[in-house]
Amino acid sequence: MNVREFREVGHQVVDLLAEYLEKIEDRPVFPDVQPATLTKLFAEALPQDPSSAESVLGELEQKLLPNCTHVGHPGYVGLITPSPSPIGIIADFICSALNQNIGTYTLGPGAVAMERRTVRWLTDLVGYGEAAGGNLTSGGMMANFTGLKLARDSVSGDRIQQQGVQERWAVYTSEERHVSVDKAVDAVGLGRLALRALPTDQEFRIQLDALEAAVVEDRKTGIRPMCIVGIFGTTNTGAIDPVRALRAIADREGMWLHVDAAYGGGMLLSHAWPMGDQGLELADSVTIDPHKWFYAPLDAGAILVKDDRRLTASFGLKPAYLTDEFDRANERYQYYVHSFEQSRRFRGLKVWMSFKRYGARQIGEWIDNNVCQAKHLYSLVEKHPDFEAASEPVLSAICIRYRSADLDEAQSKELHAEVARRVEQSGKFWFSTTELKGKAYFRISPVNFRTRTEHMDQLLALLEQECQTALRSISADKRQRI
Repeated sequence: MNVREFREVGHQVVDLLAEYLEKIEDRPVFPDVQPATLTKLFAEALPQDPSSAESVLGELEQKLLPNCTHVGHPGYVGLITPSPSPIGIIADFICSALNQNIGTYTLGPGAVAMERRTVRWLTDLVGYGEAAGGNLTSGGMMANFTGLKLARDSVSGDRIQQQGVQERWAVYTSEERHVSVDKAVDAVGLGRLALRALPTDQEFRIQLDALEAAVVEDRKTGIRPMCIVGIFGTTNTGAIDPVRALRAIADREGMWLHVDAAYGGGMLLSHAWPMGDQGLELADSVTIDPHKWFYAPLDAGAILVKDDRRLTASFGLKPAYLTDEFDRANERYQYYVHSFEQSRRFRGLKVWMSFKRYGARQIGEWIDNNVCQAKHLYSLVEKHPDFEAASEPVLSAICIRYRSADLDEAQSKELHAEVARRVEQSGKFWFSTTELKGKAYFRISPVNFRTRTEHMDQLLALLEQECQTALRSISADKRQRI
């Protein structure tokens, strides 16, 4: 492909995506297609001969675009994958063209400097001082993994990274934690049985008395407390654990405090509900995902550390083939020395460009709009005779359920799953279902700058209609069985 063709094809792609974004609200949120149909649609042998760029783009327009989940659609209020900002989309285009591997300084010096500045912006938002550092990751999964490795190494005096796990340790968190915490405890060698998933209160925050009791019980049996993982915005309800109280317990017991703010970290930009006073700066490490509520395209998570030296202690290996002979003053920052990854995409560009193009104030306004939408839905549910909310939303996540005296909990779960399926097929909205304290819920979370308050009115009206339809179907099945 010569430069002329690249320019022509590039213009076609931009035109295609501009039209896609302009008319995204006209599309069904979720494609009405079966997995087998998609498998057949893409079934072909490995191409041996070239095709024109136009024909390849034509296939994408025909096969891919209609079969995407359109997360930028205002009716997408499901899992925490926001509408990507247009400037972030452009940033990823540039990123791929430059192909900077910022794992090592020599493969992207400007990109390394830009990501370091982006990380500094994030540590400033958390409230960390000049000694803080971190790096961008593929998401909260890798950030929480890194946080648990930092905890493991620090509390063990770096013995475990040399000798392996030779003692029994425990990690404490809430029953509302993200599954990445379970995977991280496993991946750092402690084993999943080392995780203490503790009960929550009525607002779905970790119960401190249960945490205290678990630590006492573990010490009695010779198990050493290693880490508390606090949650700053649970996936289901947006609940925020009491970070200051967790810090006090961690200090007393000699534990590391990691806080998962992958979702709730966006609230650090909020104007209407500022959360800079929640004690997040007291954590030893923090997970934040710019590709969640900062509206950056996937993938862009972040692990932030109060003391940047801890990253070097945990990951500081320098193989001979990566020796930088020109770095005599030790000024070239090597991400592979201070993080788990070596080959690293230039993730910082889309976050940097988003902050530069929109500013923290505008992004904060989008966040506040999403919170307002969740609170509006909550106010509607509070007045509705057939629905109830699990809790008042703190962030943009709200869990609501259809209540009927005619259903036991198994039937209620069946109803909620069936309604979610029917709404998905309608193409008007997409959300997920979940379970809280043994009860089924619809989990709704607008993290989308295209969503408007009127969409919450439309969603509740649709839920009411579909729940009544599903209830009649379940009642008819019950009568037939009798």
